[in-house]
Parts: sequence; structure tokens; C-alpha cells
Amino acid sequence: MEQLLDWLKVHDSRIAFLLIVFVVALVAAKAVSRWLKKLLNHSGIPNASIFVNLALVSIWIIAVAMVLQPVFGINPTTIVTALGIGGLAISLGLKDTIANIISGFGLMIGHVIHPGDQVRIQGITGTVEDITWRQTMVRERNGNQLIIPNSVLNTSSLERLTPEGEACVSVDFTLRPGTDIKVAAKRVVSILKTATSDFTDRRNPPQVNFTGFSPEGIQGRVLLFANPGINQERVRDCAVCALAKEDFII
Repeated sequence: MEQLLDWLKVHDSRIAFLLIVFVVALVAAKAVSRWLKKLLNHSGIPNASIFVNLALVSIWIIAVAMVLQPVFGINPTTIVTALGIGGLAISLGLKDTIANIISGFGLMIGHVIHPGDQVRIQGITGTVEDITWRQTMVRERNGNQLIIPNSVLNTSSLERLTPEGEACVSVDFTLRPGTDIKVAAKRVVSILKTATSDFTDRRNPPQVNFTGFSPEGIQGRVLLFANPGINQERVRDCAVCALAKEDFII
């Protein structure tokens, strides 16, 4: 205990300085985080955690640099020199992380996507929940959360959807030869209105389009619009089962 007290007396100024810097950095991190969130909410910049995270990392790096020489006796320039020497190896090891960070900034500063956008990426449809410094979180209608690296988003085909487009479900069908197209279209709409009434938006009734001819008959497609939170596959299965019972449809 005496040795501990003697050590504390010798290093009391260093310990006090370390605690002061730590407290100041902690307060600054909370204040900057709160201020950035308010600023992003009232600006055209997407409100994504990547900006907050990078600001917090910068604050703590500055805090560590301030205490290295006075508290631990380590010259910060020594670390900078060491990082410069090993910069090539670090950059090679962190090339994916660096690519994700740069891609994340490109996506947001270019206003490509924002949290809350409804998107389709490589056939996957969902709502963007957040964009971090490495990845983007997309929530599907069935509740699954997709974690997609930002570099993948930056090099893949990305489609921003309207609410109607995100809810749209298409079902292909074929009419038997000789079927009256107008009568069949009205019949398909009537059938699917009844069959999918619990799952689809009543403000957007089913839409029928005829796309061409085949040896089997006339090819058509019906578009339905799922209610929020309803799995699109559930709507499609219900529509297929209802249409399969009709004699004029193959």
C-alpha cells in the first residue's frame, strides 16, 4: 500500500491529466454525437451513423495523441513514422474496409440512397435501415435483415423504388386459345380482388396486362400491391391458387 501511495504521489499529475483528457473527450463525444444527429436531421445530408462514428473515432484519436507524450512518455511522431513505414501493409490488409468506407461516403454524399429508402439490389427488395462506415442494413418485408458491404452496393445494380413499386407483386398466366381477352381481364381482376382482399391494398386494384402469344395461348401478367408488412410471396401464392381453379387459364 505504501509503495502504491508513493507511486501515486510521483505520478499524480500524469494521472490527473489523463483523467481530465478522458472526461473532456467523453463529454465532447456525446455533445458532438448529439449535435451531428440534430444537424443531419435538418439538412439534406442522409442521417446515417457513418458520420457520427467517424466523428467519434476522430475525437478519441486526438485524445490519445494528447496523452501519449505527457502521460506515457511516447512521442506521437514515432507512431506516425511507424505507421508510415507499415502503411503499405496496413492498406493491403484493410483494403476491403477502406473500399467500404469510401463507397459509403460516395453513396450518401451523392444522395444515391438514404435510410428509409425502398430499394432492390440484385433481386432483393427491402427498406434501407442504416448506412454505417462499412455496410448498409436493408430490412426485407419478411423481417430478415440484410447486411450488405458498401463496396458491393457501389458496384451493383441498385434500383430505388416507389412505395407502389416496392409493394408490387407480378403473377404470369396464360389464357386458353379463343378466350375473350376483355372478359378474361375483368374476370381475373374480380377473382383476385376477392382472393387477396386481406393482403392487398384496396386503393390499388389488380392490373392485368397481356404481353404476347405462345403455342399454348395468350400470355398475360397481373400486378397486385401488397399491404405494408405483408410478405409478397404470400400474396403471389394466394393469387396463383385462385387463378389455378379457373378453366380459361392454363
